[in-house]
Amino acid sequence: MVTKSVAQLCKNSMIYVFSATYHQVVEIGRGSKVKYELDKHSGLIKVDRVLYSSVVYPHNYGFIPRTICEDSDPMDVLILMQEPVLSGSFLRARAIGLMPMIDQGEKDDKIIAVCADDPEFRHYKDIKELPPHRLAEIRRFFEDYKKNENKEVAVNDFLPAEDAIKAIQYSMDLYASYIVECLRQ
Repeated sequence: MVTKSVAQLCKNSMIYVFSATYHQVVEIGRGSKVKYELDKHSGLIKVDRVLYSSVVYPHNYGFIPRTICEDSDPMDVLILMQEPVLSGSFLRARAIGLMPMIDQGEKDDKIIAVCADDPEFRHYKDIKELPPHRLAEIRRFFEDYKKNENKEVAVNDFLPAEDAIKAIQYSMDLYASYIVECLRQ
């Protein structure tokens, strides 16, 4: 699941940070107005809704398998790449940043990643390397995509790759604890 290329012990922490590539499942292709999501009972990708506004997903959007977050969903990820990908596909992507977000008063952070096999994006290692306009587009999409549904979303400042990797590891640890707890029952 994780390709470890460089391991370093973080300052003041026992968490190992990796320059890592993760398998990620695409739920929504770049340019789509249709919001798909994983149906946890069937394991299939279902149509959740059509977005209420004229915005479209600026890049492919999905989740990292074998993770779980405080909202009981897998870790969300926006995957920067040139082309839209079919819903249900998986690909290799590298986390380059974290976008802390509050959706309806609940934490709903997003990992910002680049497709590891896309020649236009694979060289990015950290979110600070992205052009400011691309970051503004991403921020604006998440600030606006639920406005016409009268839902409030707050996007905070982007955080570096190191924070994204820590968040992924934390969500993997939560998932492992959840599985162990389920097996005990």
